[in-house]
Amino acid sequence: MFSAGKKSYYHNPVFFLTAALHKVLPTSMKTVVVLDSDLKFQSDIRGLFDMFSKFSQTNIMGFAHEQQPTYRHALYQYRDRHKGTKIGDPPPEGIPGFNSGVVLLNLEKIRNAQFYNRLLTGGDVKEMAERYQFKGNLGDQDFFTLLSFDYQNLFYIIPCSWNRQLCRFWEKGYEDVFVSYHKCAEPAHVFHGNCKAPIPNQRIVL
Repeated sequence: MFSAGKKSYYHNPVFFLTAALHKVLPTSMKTVVVLDSDLKFQSDIRGLFDMFSKFSQTNIMGFAHEQQPTYRHALYQYRDRHKGTKIGDPPPEGIPGFNSGVVLLNLEKIRNAQFYNRLLTGGDVKEMAERYQFKGNLGDQDFFTLLSFDYQNLFYIIPCSWNRQLCRFWEKGYEDVFVSYHKCAEPAHVFHGNCKAPIPNQRIVL
C-alpha cells in the first residue's frame, strides 16, 4: 500500500509486526513498550511506562518525532504541490513523522479502537499513500507516520530525550534545516544509535 516493497531492507513482515501486535499478544497484556536493539538507557525504563498515564482519551500509542528530515525528503512531490503544508516540516509546528525505535502501545485501547483496526485492512491506507504521493522504506515507522498526517489525535508524542536519535544521514543536502529536526535541549534518557551511529559513553546534551 505504501512501501517500496522488496527493494527495502525493511520489507520483511517482522518490521510491520508492531502495527498488529494487539492481535498477537494475550488480552491479559494491557500495555507494551517496543524497543529497537540499538538503544542505550541512561534512565529507568519505568519513565516510559509512566507515560501511559499521560495519554489523552484519544491517544492509543506513543512515538517520538523523527529527528531528521527523512519525511521532508520522502514527501518532496507532495510538498512541492502543496506549498505551505506542515506535513514534513520540523516540530513544534510541523508534522515531521515518527521514529519507531521506542514505541508505546496501549494494547487495550488499540483492541477497542474500531477505527484503527479498520485502517489495518488497507483500503484507507492505500488512499492516503496515493494522496500524499508516499512510498516509504522503513516498515511500521512509515505506516504510523502516514497515519499521523490525518490522525494526529491517535498519538502521544514521546519527548525527544526518550528516543535521542544519533543518526545524521540526512544532514548532507539539508544543512539549512537539519538542526530544526535534530535539536533536543533535554539531557538524553535513551540514546538511539540508529544507522549505526556511535553512542556516547557519558551523559551529554546534543
